[in-house]
Amino acid sequence: MSEVMDREQQTEAVQAAPETAPPAPEVVETTSLWKKWKGMPRKKRRKIVRWFILLLILIAIGLGVYYFLSQKGGGGETEVLTDVVQYGQITATVDGSGLTKAKDSETITIATTGTVSEVFVNEGDTVEPGTPLFVIDSDAARNAVDKARQDVLGREKQLNALLKDVAGLNLAAGYSGKLMEVVDLNPGDTVSKEQKLAVLADDTRLRLTQYYSYAYEGMIHQGQQMDVSIPALMSALPGTVEAVHMVSRITPEGTKLFSADILVENEGALTAEMAASATVTTPEGETVYPYEPGKLEYFRTGDLKSTVNGTVLSSALVDYLQVTAGQVLVRVDGEDSEAEIFSAQQSLEEAQKELETAEKNLANCSAVASIAGKVIGLTMKPGDEIAANTTVVTISDTSSLIVNATVDERNVSAIEPGMMVDLDQWGTTAMGTVESVSLSSTINNGVATYPMVISVDNSEETLQVNSYINYSLTASENDNCLILPLQAVRTVSTEEGETLTVVYVAGDKPETAVEGVMSDETIPEGYWPVPVEIGISDNYNVEIKSGVEEGTEVFTQVQSADPWGY
Repeated sequence: MSEVMDREQQTEAVQAAPETAPPAPEVVETTSLWKKWKGMPRKKRRKIVRWFILLLILIAIGLGVYYFLSQKGGGGETEVLTDVVQYGQITATVDGSGLTKAKDSETITIATTGTVSEVFVNEGDTVEPGTPLFVIDSDAARNAVDKARQDVLGREKQLNALLKDVAGLNLAAGYSGKLMEVVDLNPGDTVSKEQKLAVLADDTRLRLTQYYSYAYEGMIHQGQQMDVSIPALMSALPGTVEAVHMVSRITPEGTKLFSADILVENEGALTAEMAASATVTTPEGETVYPYEPGKLEYFRTGDLKSTVNGTVLSSALVDYLQVTAGQVLVRVDGEDSEAEIFSAQQSLEEAQKELETAEKNLANCSAVASIAGKVIGLTMKPGDEIAANTTVVTISDTSSLIVNATVDERNVSAIEPGMMVDLDQWGTTAMGTVESVSLSSTINNGVATYPMVISVDNSEETLQVNSYINYSLTASENDNCLILPLQAVRTVSTEEGETLTVVYVAGDKPETAVEGVMSDETIPEGYWPVPVEIGISDNYNVEIKSGVEEGTEVFTQVQSADPWGY
């Protein structure tokens, strides 16, 4: 009876529960958060959004770092990729770009100020050699030429004087004769320029001056043979009339006289101041005598002077010494003189260059074309004032171009003059020829490049000048050679400091494998470094000349089996 009443009470409690149960907690909480959010100030809501976005970014960075570290540390599955040495074809091409320029070009620059008088051409005109271009009136150009010429003349005179002086370093006799009035010189003595060191008398011949009466006028003439009587020798010697002078000497007796100079060859017994008389017999047998005897004189005398300042090295000056023409008599140390000559020569060369430049500039004031081509860059007109060092016109022969390009150190050895080159300038194609490859390199960012010049015919004017152009040429090719992918070949260093080109061979360790190889990457186990000789390469493969055989399996790279690392 009590159990039945308990069940009835439970039923009543269940039926009454829906009327007294409170609202669902979730609905109340959601509504409350939304009301709170709507009730927040806008500035505070923006701050919460920014923090939420920052949190998302930090989570993303953390996932990325985790993935990177897991991959670097060997996390995730990886796959070892290999390849096999096999025969194939390989073609090595060299690509690049360069700048087109006219092969022959002339630029005219006016170095001085002037006024444009006439202009005979327009920009874009085609000219031939000799075509007049313009006329510029320039007083400055004319004055520069005059000044440069005077400078050259002055420098030449200075140098010639020094060269003449330096001959005195080896003071020599200018003619044969006898030394007199000699200055005693010893090695170490100093001499000064223009110092008299000796008198040189030419006694190979002596001169006798005789006076004759005008009654014998016409009987004595130049070149006539005469008898010269020398009492001191008690003999007569032959003489020759050197000159006849129709002077007017009046004797105390009132006789009018003319003079004649007679030369007598000296065989060694004659000297100056000896008395002598010269007579001649006329065709009629009459003997013509001089008015009075005369005295012999040396044919010529001159002072030997030092032409430089210096120190005596040696001296052969002795009184009455018979010397011959060109015989060195005094040697002087002329180090200072040699330095002066060198300096004078340098100054003369500089003056000559300045004159050449001035003359060229003056010629440019009335310029004509020196080559055939097009006129470009002409901007002047009659009446314009030209400033100094102004480039006024350029003529370029655009029918023949050159391309100034570069080639890197990997390919320079395969390029030779004469190779054909494919050219492309914005879709316009042409064929060129390698003209030269320089052996002088320029290094940028650790890569050496070498200048290369390509010549190209542009007679149809299809290529633009002073513009970039792409080039491509076949450096080398091989139709049947062993090849491997580029990534299979590595350059490594050994512990001994040797640099080797190797491939890592799979399988048992080969006899040719090297020890002590240092590498920046981790090589899987079971692969051995074997040195190889490589040849040409393209963008994908490289030629294997020796080191491994066809069919050899080699390591290329390690690749992650799951790129996401999960």
